[in-house]
Amino acid sequence: MTAFLLAHAALIKLAVAVSLLAGLAGLQSALPARGDARLIRWRVNLGVIAVSTLVTRLLLPVSATAVAIWAHTRGLGLFNQVSIPLAWSFGIAVVALDGAIYWQHRAFHAFAVLWRIHRVHHTDIGFDVSLGLRFHPFEILLSTLFKLGVVVALGSAPIAVVVYELVLLSMSLFTHADVALPLRLDAFLRWLIVTPDWHRVHHSVHPAETNSNYGNWLSVWDRIFGTYIARPRDGHRGMRIGLQDHREPRQQTLLAALVLPLLDEPVALENHDA
Repeated sequence: MTAFLLAHAALIKLAVAVSLLAGLAGLQSALPARGDARLIRWRVNLGVIAVSTLVTRLLLPVSATAVAIWAHTRGLGLFNQVSIPLAWSFGIAVVALDGAIYWQHRAFHAFAVLWRIHRVHHTDIGFDVSLGLRFHPFEILLSTLFKLGVVVALGSAPIAVVVYELVLLSMSLFTHADVALPLRLDAFLRWLIVTPDWHRVHHSVHPAETNSNYGNWLSVWDRIFGTYIARPRDGHRGMRIGLQDHREPRQQTLLAALVLPLLDEPVALENHDA
């Protein structure tokens, strides 16, 4: 099983992405929290990830799994220097990777040069599963380089990297889904993982809320580091999604999303007043 996952990681990720995208699209159509799904938004968001994937493949034709295998064969990284059961190293690696991505996400909000790129994800004025794929090519490249560095530093088992990437992809789609979970279920799930209601707060137009709920799939990081906001001030149905200064139709096109990082220098969002 492990050999199969390692050998077919890319195809498995694609199959998971397509299946979840279709499944969650159907679920949010049946149980919408807000009704934000629009065909024009899907065209833009799918267009962004298509360009991002192409650029990344051309400029960085190496996967995290391949790097993990390379590091393992050369004895690089923490877990290749200490004797620890695979189950323990697997669990620690998955949690550590998620913690690293939490801090990466905060960095994209804290530094102007990174916010210039990451704001592409926040300029969408709707919130549905397609938003889970809206990441600019520059952000995908930087995120991949960072993740590869963490994988090597940890000496993560290749299978742990495959599983984490599958979970990260799945949760990116799930946490952006416009799905109305039963309140009790949402309250139960968010003790461990990020839910759509949890993450939707992060896409509020209010900077104080945008600078919260950074977690990717484990909710513990926001609780530990004080970045958790339980609910938006305007309510989930009444809140405005996106950024105040990027709401015009001309700013919601695929071309606008792709060229946005090349435009005016923004102040890092964490430096804005609430």
